[in-house]
Amino acid sequence: MQTAQLEAGASHGLNAIPTFAPVKSVARYVKDGIDTLDPFSPRHLQTAIRSIPAVILGSLLNILDGVSYGMILFPATGVFTGLGPMGVSMFFVSAVVAQAVFTFGGSGFAGGNGSMMIEIVPFFHILANDIAELVGEDRPEQVIATTLVAFSFSALLTGLVFFLLGALKLGVIVGFFPRHILVGCIGGVGVFLIVTGFAVSMGIPDDDFTFTLETLRKMFLETHSLILWLLPLFLAVLLRAITHKYHHQLIFPLYFIIIPFLFYIAVAAGQLDLTVLRKTGWLFDVATTGESWYHFYTYLKFENIWWSALWATMPTQFALLFFNILHPPLNVPALAVSLDQDIDTNKELVGHGYSNILSGLVGSVPNYLVYVNTLLFYRVGGTTRISSFMLGVATFGLLVAGTGPIAYLPVMVVGALIFVLGIDLVKEALWDTRHRTSKTEYITIVSIIVCMTVWDFVIGVLFGIVVSCFFFVVQNSHGRSIRSIFTGDTAMSAVRRPNFQRAYIREVAKQTTVMRLQGFLFFGTITYVEEAIRGLIDGPAYQKNPIQFLVIDFTLVAGVDMSSAEALVRVQRLLSAKGITLVLCGLEVESVIGQALGSVGLLNVERVELFSTFSDAMEWTENIYLRTWYRCHKNEVSTAFAVPVRRETDEGRYFIGSFIASPRRSHLRDAGDRTIATEITTQQDYSPSPEPLNTIIKAFSSFGAVNPHDFAPLTQYLIRIPVPPNYVLWKQGDQPDGMYIVESGLLRAVYTMVPGTLAGELSTISNSPRNCTVVVEHPGVLWKMSRDSLHRLQLEQPELARSFVQYALKAATIDYDILLTAMAARQ
Repeated sequence: MQTAQLEAGASHGLNAIPTFAPVKSVARYVKDGIDTLDPFSPRHLQTAIRSIPAVILGSLLNILDGVSYGMILFPATGVFTGLGPMGVSMFFVSAVVAQAVFTFGGSGFAGGNGSMMIEIVPFFHILANDIAELVGEDRPEQVIATTLVAFSFSALLTGLVFFLLGALKLGVIVGFFPRHILVGCIGGVGVFLIVTGFAVSMGIPDDDFTFTLETLRKMFLETHSLILWLLPLFLAVLLRAITHKYHHQLIFPLYFIIIPFLFYIAVAAGQLDLTVLRKTGWLFDVATTGESWYHFYTYLKFENIWWSALWATMPTQFALLFFNILHPPLNVPALAVSLDQDIDTNKELVGHGYSNILSGLVGSVPNYLVYVNTLLFYRVGGTTRISSFMLGVATFGLLVAGTGPIAYLPVMVVGALIFVLGIDLVKEALWDTRHRTSKTEYITIVSIIVCMTVWDFVIGVLFGIVVSCFFFVVQNSHGRSIRSIFTGDTAMSAVRRPNFQRAYIREVAKQTTVMRLQGFLFFGTITYVEEAIRGLIDGPAYQKNPIQFLVIDFTLVAGVDMSSAEALVRVQRLLSAKGITLVLCGLEVESVIGQALGSVGLLNVERVELFSTFSDAMEWTENIYLRTWYRCHKNEVSTAFAVPVRRETDEGRYFIGSFIASPRRSHLRDAGDRTIATEITTQQDYSPSPEPLNTIIKAFSSFGAVNPHDFAPLTQYLIRIPVPPNYVLWKQGDQPDGMYIVESGLLRAVYTMVPGTLAGELSTISNSPRNCTVVVEHPGVLWKMSRDSLHRLQLEQPELARSFVQYALKAATIDYDILLTAMAARQ
């Protein structure tokens, strides 16, 4: 059953088998536990009686594990020959220590089963052989003493790391380990157990068992060998057929009690010699020398320890440590899911730390909470700390009894149990997941099983990780790292502008392409982005819609790796060669993404601009379009419809230039002639008006004909208010005191208000609280229509008041329609 517990613990697939015993809460377990004041009350005695089947099963599992792996704890060669019984004793010492710690509060699982880490056997063989080579087999006492210390040191080192992981709350990090890799490991262990079942049943050392022609001939052509493995395999299949139809909790333990009972009935009926049965492989050939369980302590003499040899094994110790620390963080969450319990993984790690440190101090080996044993223990009624305590007592009894009784255990019992576990794990990995995983995940599971079967566990895990990474890259490279692509005319900035400027921007903003990215950009996904950008600037797409600005929105991007950052540098070079400016938004220079882009020099080159928000980026591009048209028509920034400067780069640096001999510039000229030029011509039909009449005409002329004579009376209802920068005009929730017409300057709220627009008109007209805070970003002049003045206007000049309110509502409607359109385009 080597490696069964870890990998089975790495998944909760076994919970597909119906549970036979009710699962209680941890608090109830403690209440029912042995730490209550009256452990001999009738209720607790009843609990103890109900726990007997579970204790029998748990003891049987410990016997099987102890025999199977305690006997091979030491290599069966050289000075270690004949130390099998000593390994069994060390197995039970470790199991008793673990059971005691978990029973008395070290685990939240009241029926938790502790046992030696049986997966450590291959590492222990490496340690023992290295020490024997360094010390010399002519010094057997020194070799054995140093080996025992190395085994105990591995338990101390493992316990210390477990304790630190739990104390530092690091148990959750293993939750990021891909689940299908663990399922593949389960299947690999299942195959290993099936192979081990053949080896144990036929009496062949599992290290020597390979499916060669000679082995196959022995298995199928030799009648005696065929019976040895076929009988336990039949018993395993029969048990699974029975439990598939009947689900009583006593079936499993009674089945493995009946098998040896029937075996000895047959032995007695046939008057068979037990010695002959041992030699022919029906019973375990264990030497019954009568040595005590604590015999291995006689080898632990300080003067026999070779510290230099112990130090030389440290690389293997750390490899073993890395392997050991994977067990509890994987077993505990999986077992909690299987038993439907809420368990603190970090607390379990601390408990494992105590159990391993204590095991090392008493000269034993690493241990852990065994997933399979605990699950079976629960399913046959071992759901209380009383049952856990009884199992600890029974395990201690097995320790004291020594290895003598093992010599009378039929091999078919062990072989059948190994086959049962192996078949269950293979079914769980390959059959139960066939409809619950994707094709790539299932391929990964199968490949891990094959790799573990052909090579070994560690290579299988590493291979699974590599395959998972490969499929992850392949799948995500076909994923949509581009959320959407659209042009600037469908997502204008949140700036309140005169309507004719908006009409101009709506046409020319088609030269702005917005690419909104999402997810994590890495070498697998950035290729898709780079190809999409190349498609925008090459071939027919660019001829149909030439681009002036490419805005890349990083708002939904979680991170950028170096490959992606360097790919964006290549993109910038392509864009620059086409005269296209790259505008990055949705990030800060100090952010993780900003630092990644800055590390490759992308933020320090020409034709690259960075903005923290999408609206700021779009506002900047729109200002460039506006300023370009004004300058080309000799209308400098001092024009009546000036474009406020919000960044130094706005001033001259990105002036697009003449409109001659360029499709992009011709587009700007034609659009401006149809919008801005028409409005300026209309304005020139009127003689210059004094303020605030001039500002009123600018604000309302976009919505219809504005006769200065008709609107002149409005000036007596407006108050001129100069505002400095950073002045708070109003705060969100304030009661409205009036509306404002912007003559100059810049106001900032959730949107921007430039000269020739209104501010606060809806809340004033509806008498509703202000819906946002407005701050003066650039100094300017405002004309205020207070609520009292508006009321007086409605009484004194109702027709003018109606026209004024109507124009104000038109302005608000258009502004909010644009805001909603921009928001919808970004979804």
